[in-house]
Amino acid sequence: MPLALLALAIGAFGIGTTEFAVMGLLPDMAAGFGVSIPLAGYATTVYALGVVVGAPLMTALGTRFTRKQMLMLLMGLFVVGNLLTGLAPTFGLVLAGRVVSAFTHGAFFGIGSLVAADLVAPQKRAAAISLMFSGLTVANVVGVPAGTLLSQQFGWRTTFYAIAALGVLGLLGIVRLIPAQRARAAARIGSELAVFRNPQVGLAMLMTVLGFGGVFAAVTYLASMMTEVTGFAPSSVIWLTAVFGLGLVGGNLVSGRFTDRAMMPMLYASLTGLAVVLAAFTFTAQHKAAAVVTVALIGFFGFATVPPLQKRVLDQAAAAPTLASAGNIAAFNFGNALAAWLGGLVISGGLGLTAPNWVGALMAVAALGVAVLAAALERRQPGRGQVVAAGGPAATADAAVPAARG
Repeated sequence: MPLALLALAIGAFGIGTTEFAVMGLLPDMAAGFGVSIPLAGYATTVYALGVVVGAPLMTALGTRFTRKQMLMLLMGLFVVGNLLTGLAPTFGLVLAGRVVSAFTHGAFFGIGSLVAADLVAPQKRAAAISLMFSGLTVANVVGVPAGTLLSQQFGWRTTFYAIAALGVLGLLGIVRLIPAQRARAAARIGSELAVFRNPQVGLAMLMTVLGFGGVFAAVTYLASMMTEVTGFAPSSVIWLTAVFGLGLVGGNLVSGRFTDRAMMPMLYASLTGLAVVLAAFTFTAQHKAAAVVTVALIGFFGFATVPPLQKRVLDQAAAAPTLASAGNIAAFNFGNALAAWLGGLVISGGLGLTAPNWVGALMAVAALGVAVLAAALERRQPGRGQVVAAGGPAATADAAVPAARG
């Protein structure tokens, strides 16, 4: 694999760390500003909303730049956002810094997916995408615990300074390692938006919302479930989240390997496995050893859905994949927010701390149903990935992933 993929993975590691590290910093942040824990939790909420809004917006604004230039701009903005968060004298400015950081998230992964796919041979593109996303998964194993440790030892602001330093490292890697690209004519936003006329693009994004979203229905409440239901000590939550992160890494690597060979079968298998382990978690949460294994499997099957879900969108939006790719990253985050909200509803309804697992399982089953429906429609309507853009027939994008063989 090209060394340039390392630069993308470093950027992904920084973004993954800033997204999830706040969960371990909330008590210190709340105490520092004299606000409640629920109010401090808005540092996570506004980030997710920033990703949903920023992904299509930043991608659309970046149509006048080469992809390398846009990645450089996004990493620079990421550094600014994390420095603003770390230096913020008020909690309002912390939220502003979080939004700035979040605006880079979707566009980075969307454009980065296209760049990663363009760096390798067609038969290795899903593997290249998964390698870039490995930075996000490793962030859950290394970055989040390290950020929590830094906060405990030196204060929560130090964590954001360290994340900003990661952003600088990622920026330097992009400058030095990503191949220079020729300037391209400004893409018409109508051409990018035209891909959404293809119902398969919408179905692929619905799979994303329902599929990976199901993971967050359970893991959002993982700490409470493990301490109050399973009986783990609060200090165990750190290594339990690392177990979940290791599952993410394994699922990403395995799926990246097999998605290139058979995309739809990989998607069916990962969604089925996710539904089963989420449903089982309701029962295994009662036993410590079984709970640990299940947490790892949720991470494994959860992130095993990511390469085929992202590749599916790239295939179906081959005419103008940039906005659709970033939009799918926004769909991941919308699904996360939706699942967490639904999980909170069932807990508030008195169904218990394990009830969100059923919410996640049902979401995964629904995603599987959408996948089966999309495949059936595709067999009846061959010629996927072709969209009539404004002004004429669509041409295949230079970095679009070829049609899957699954």
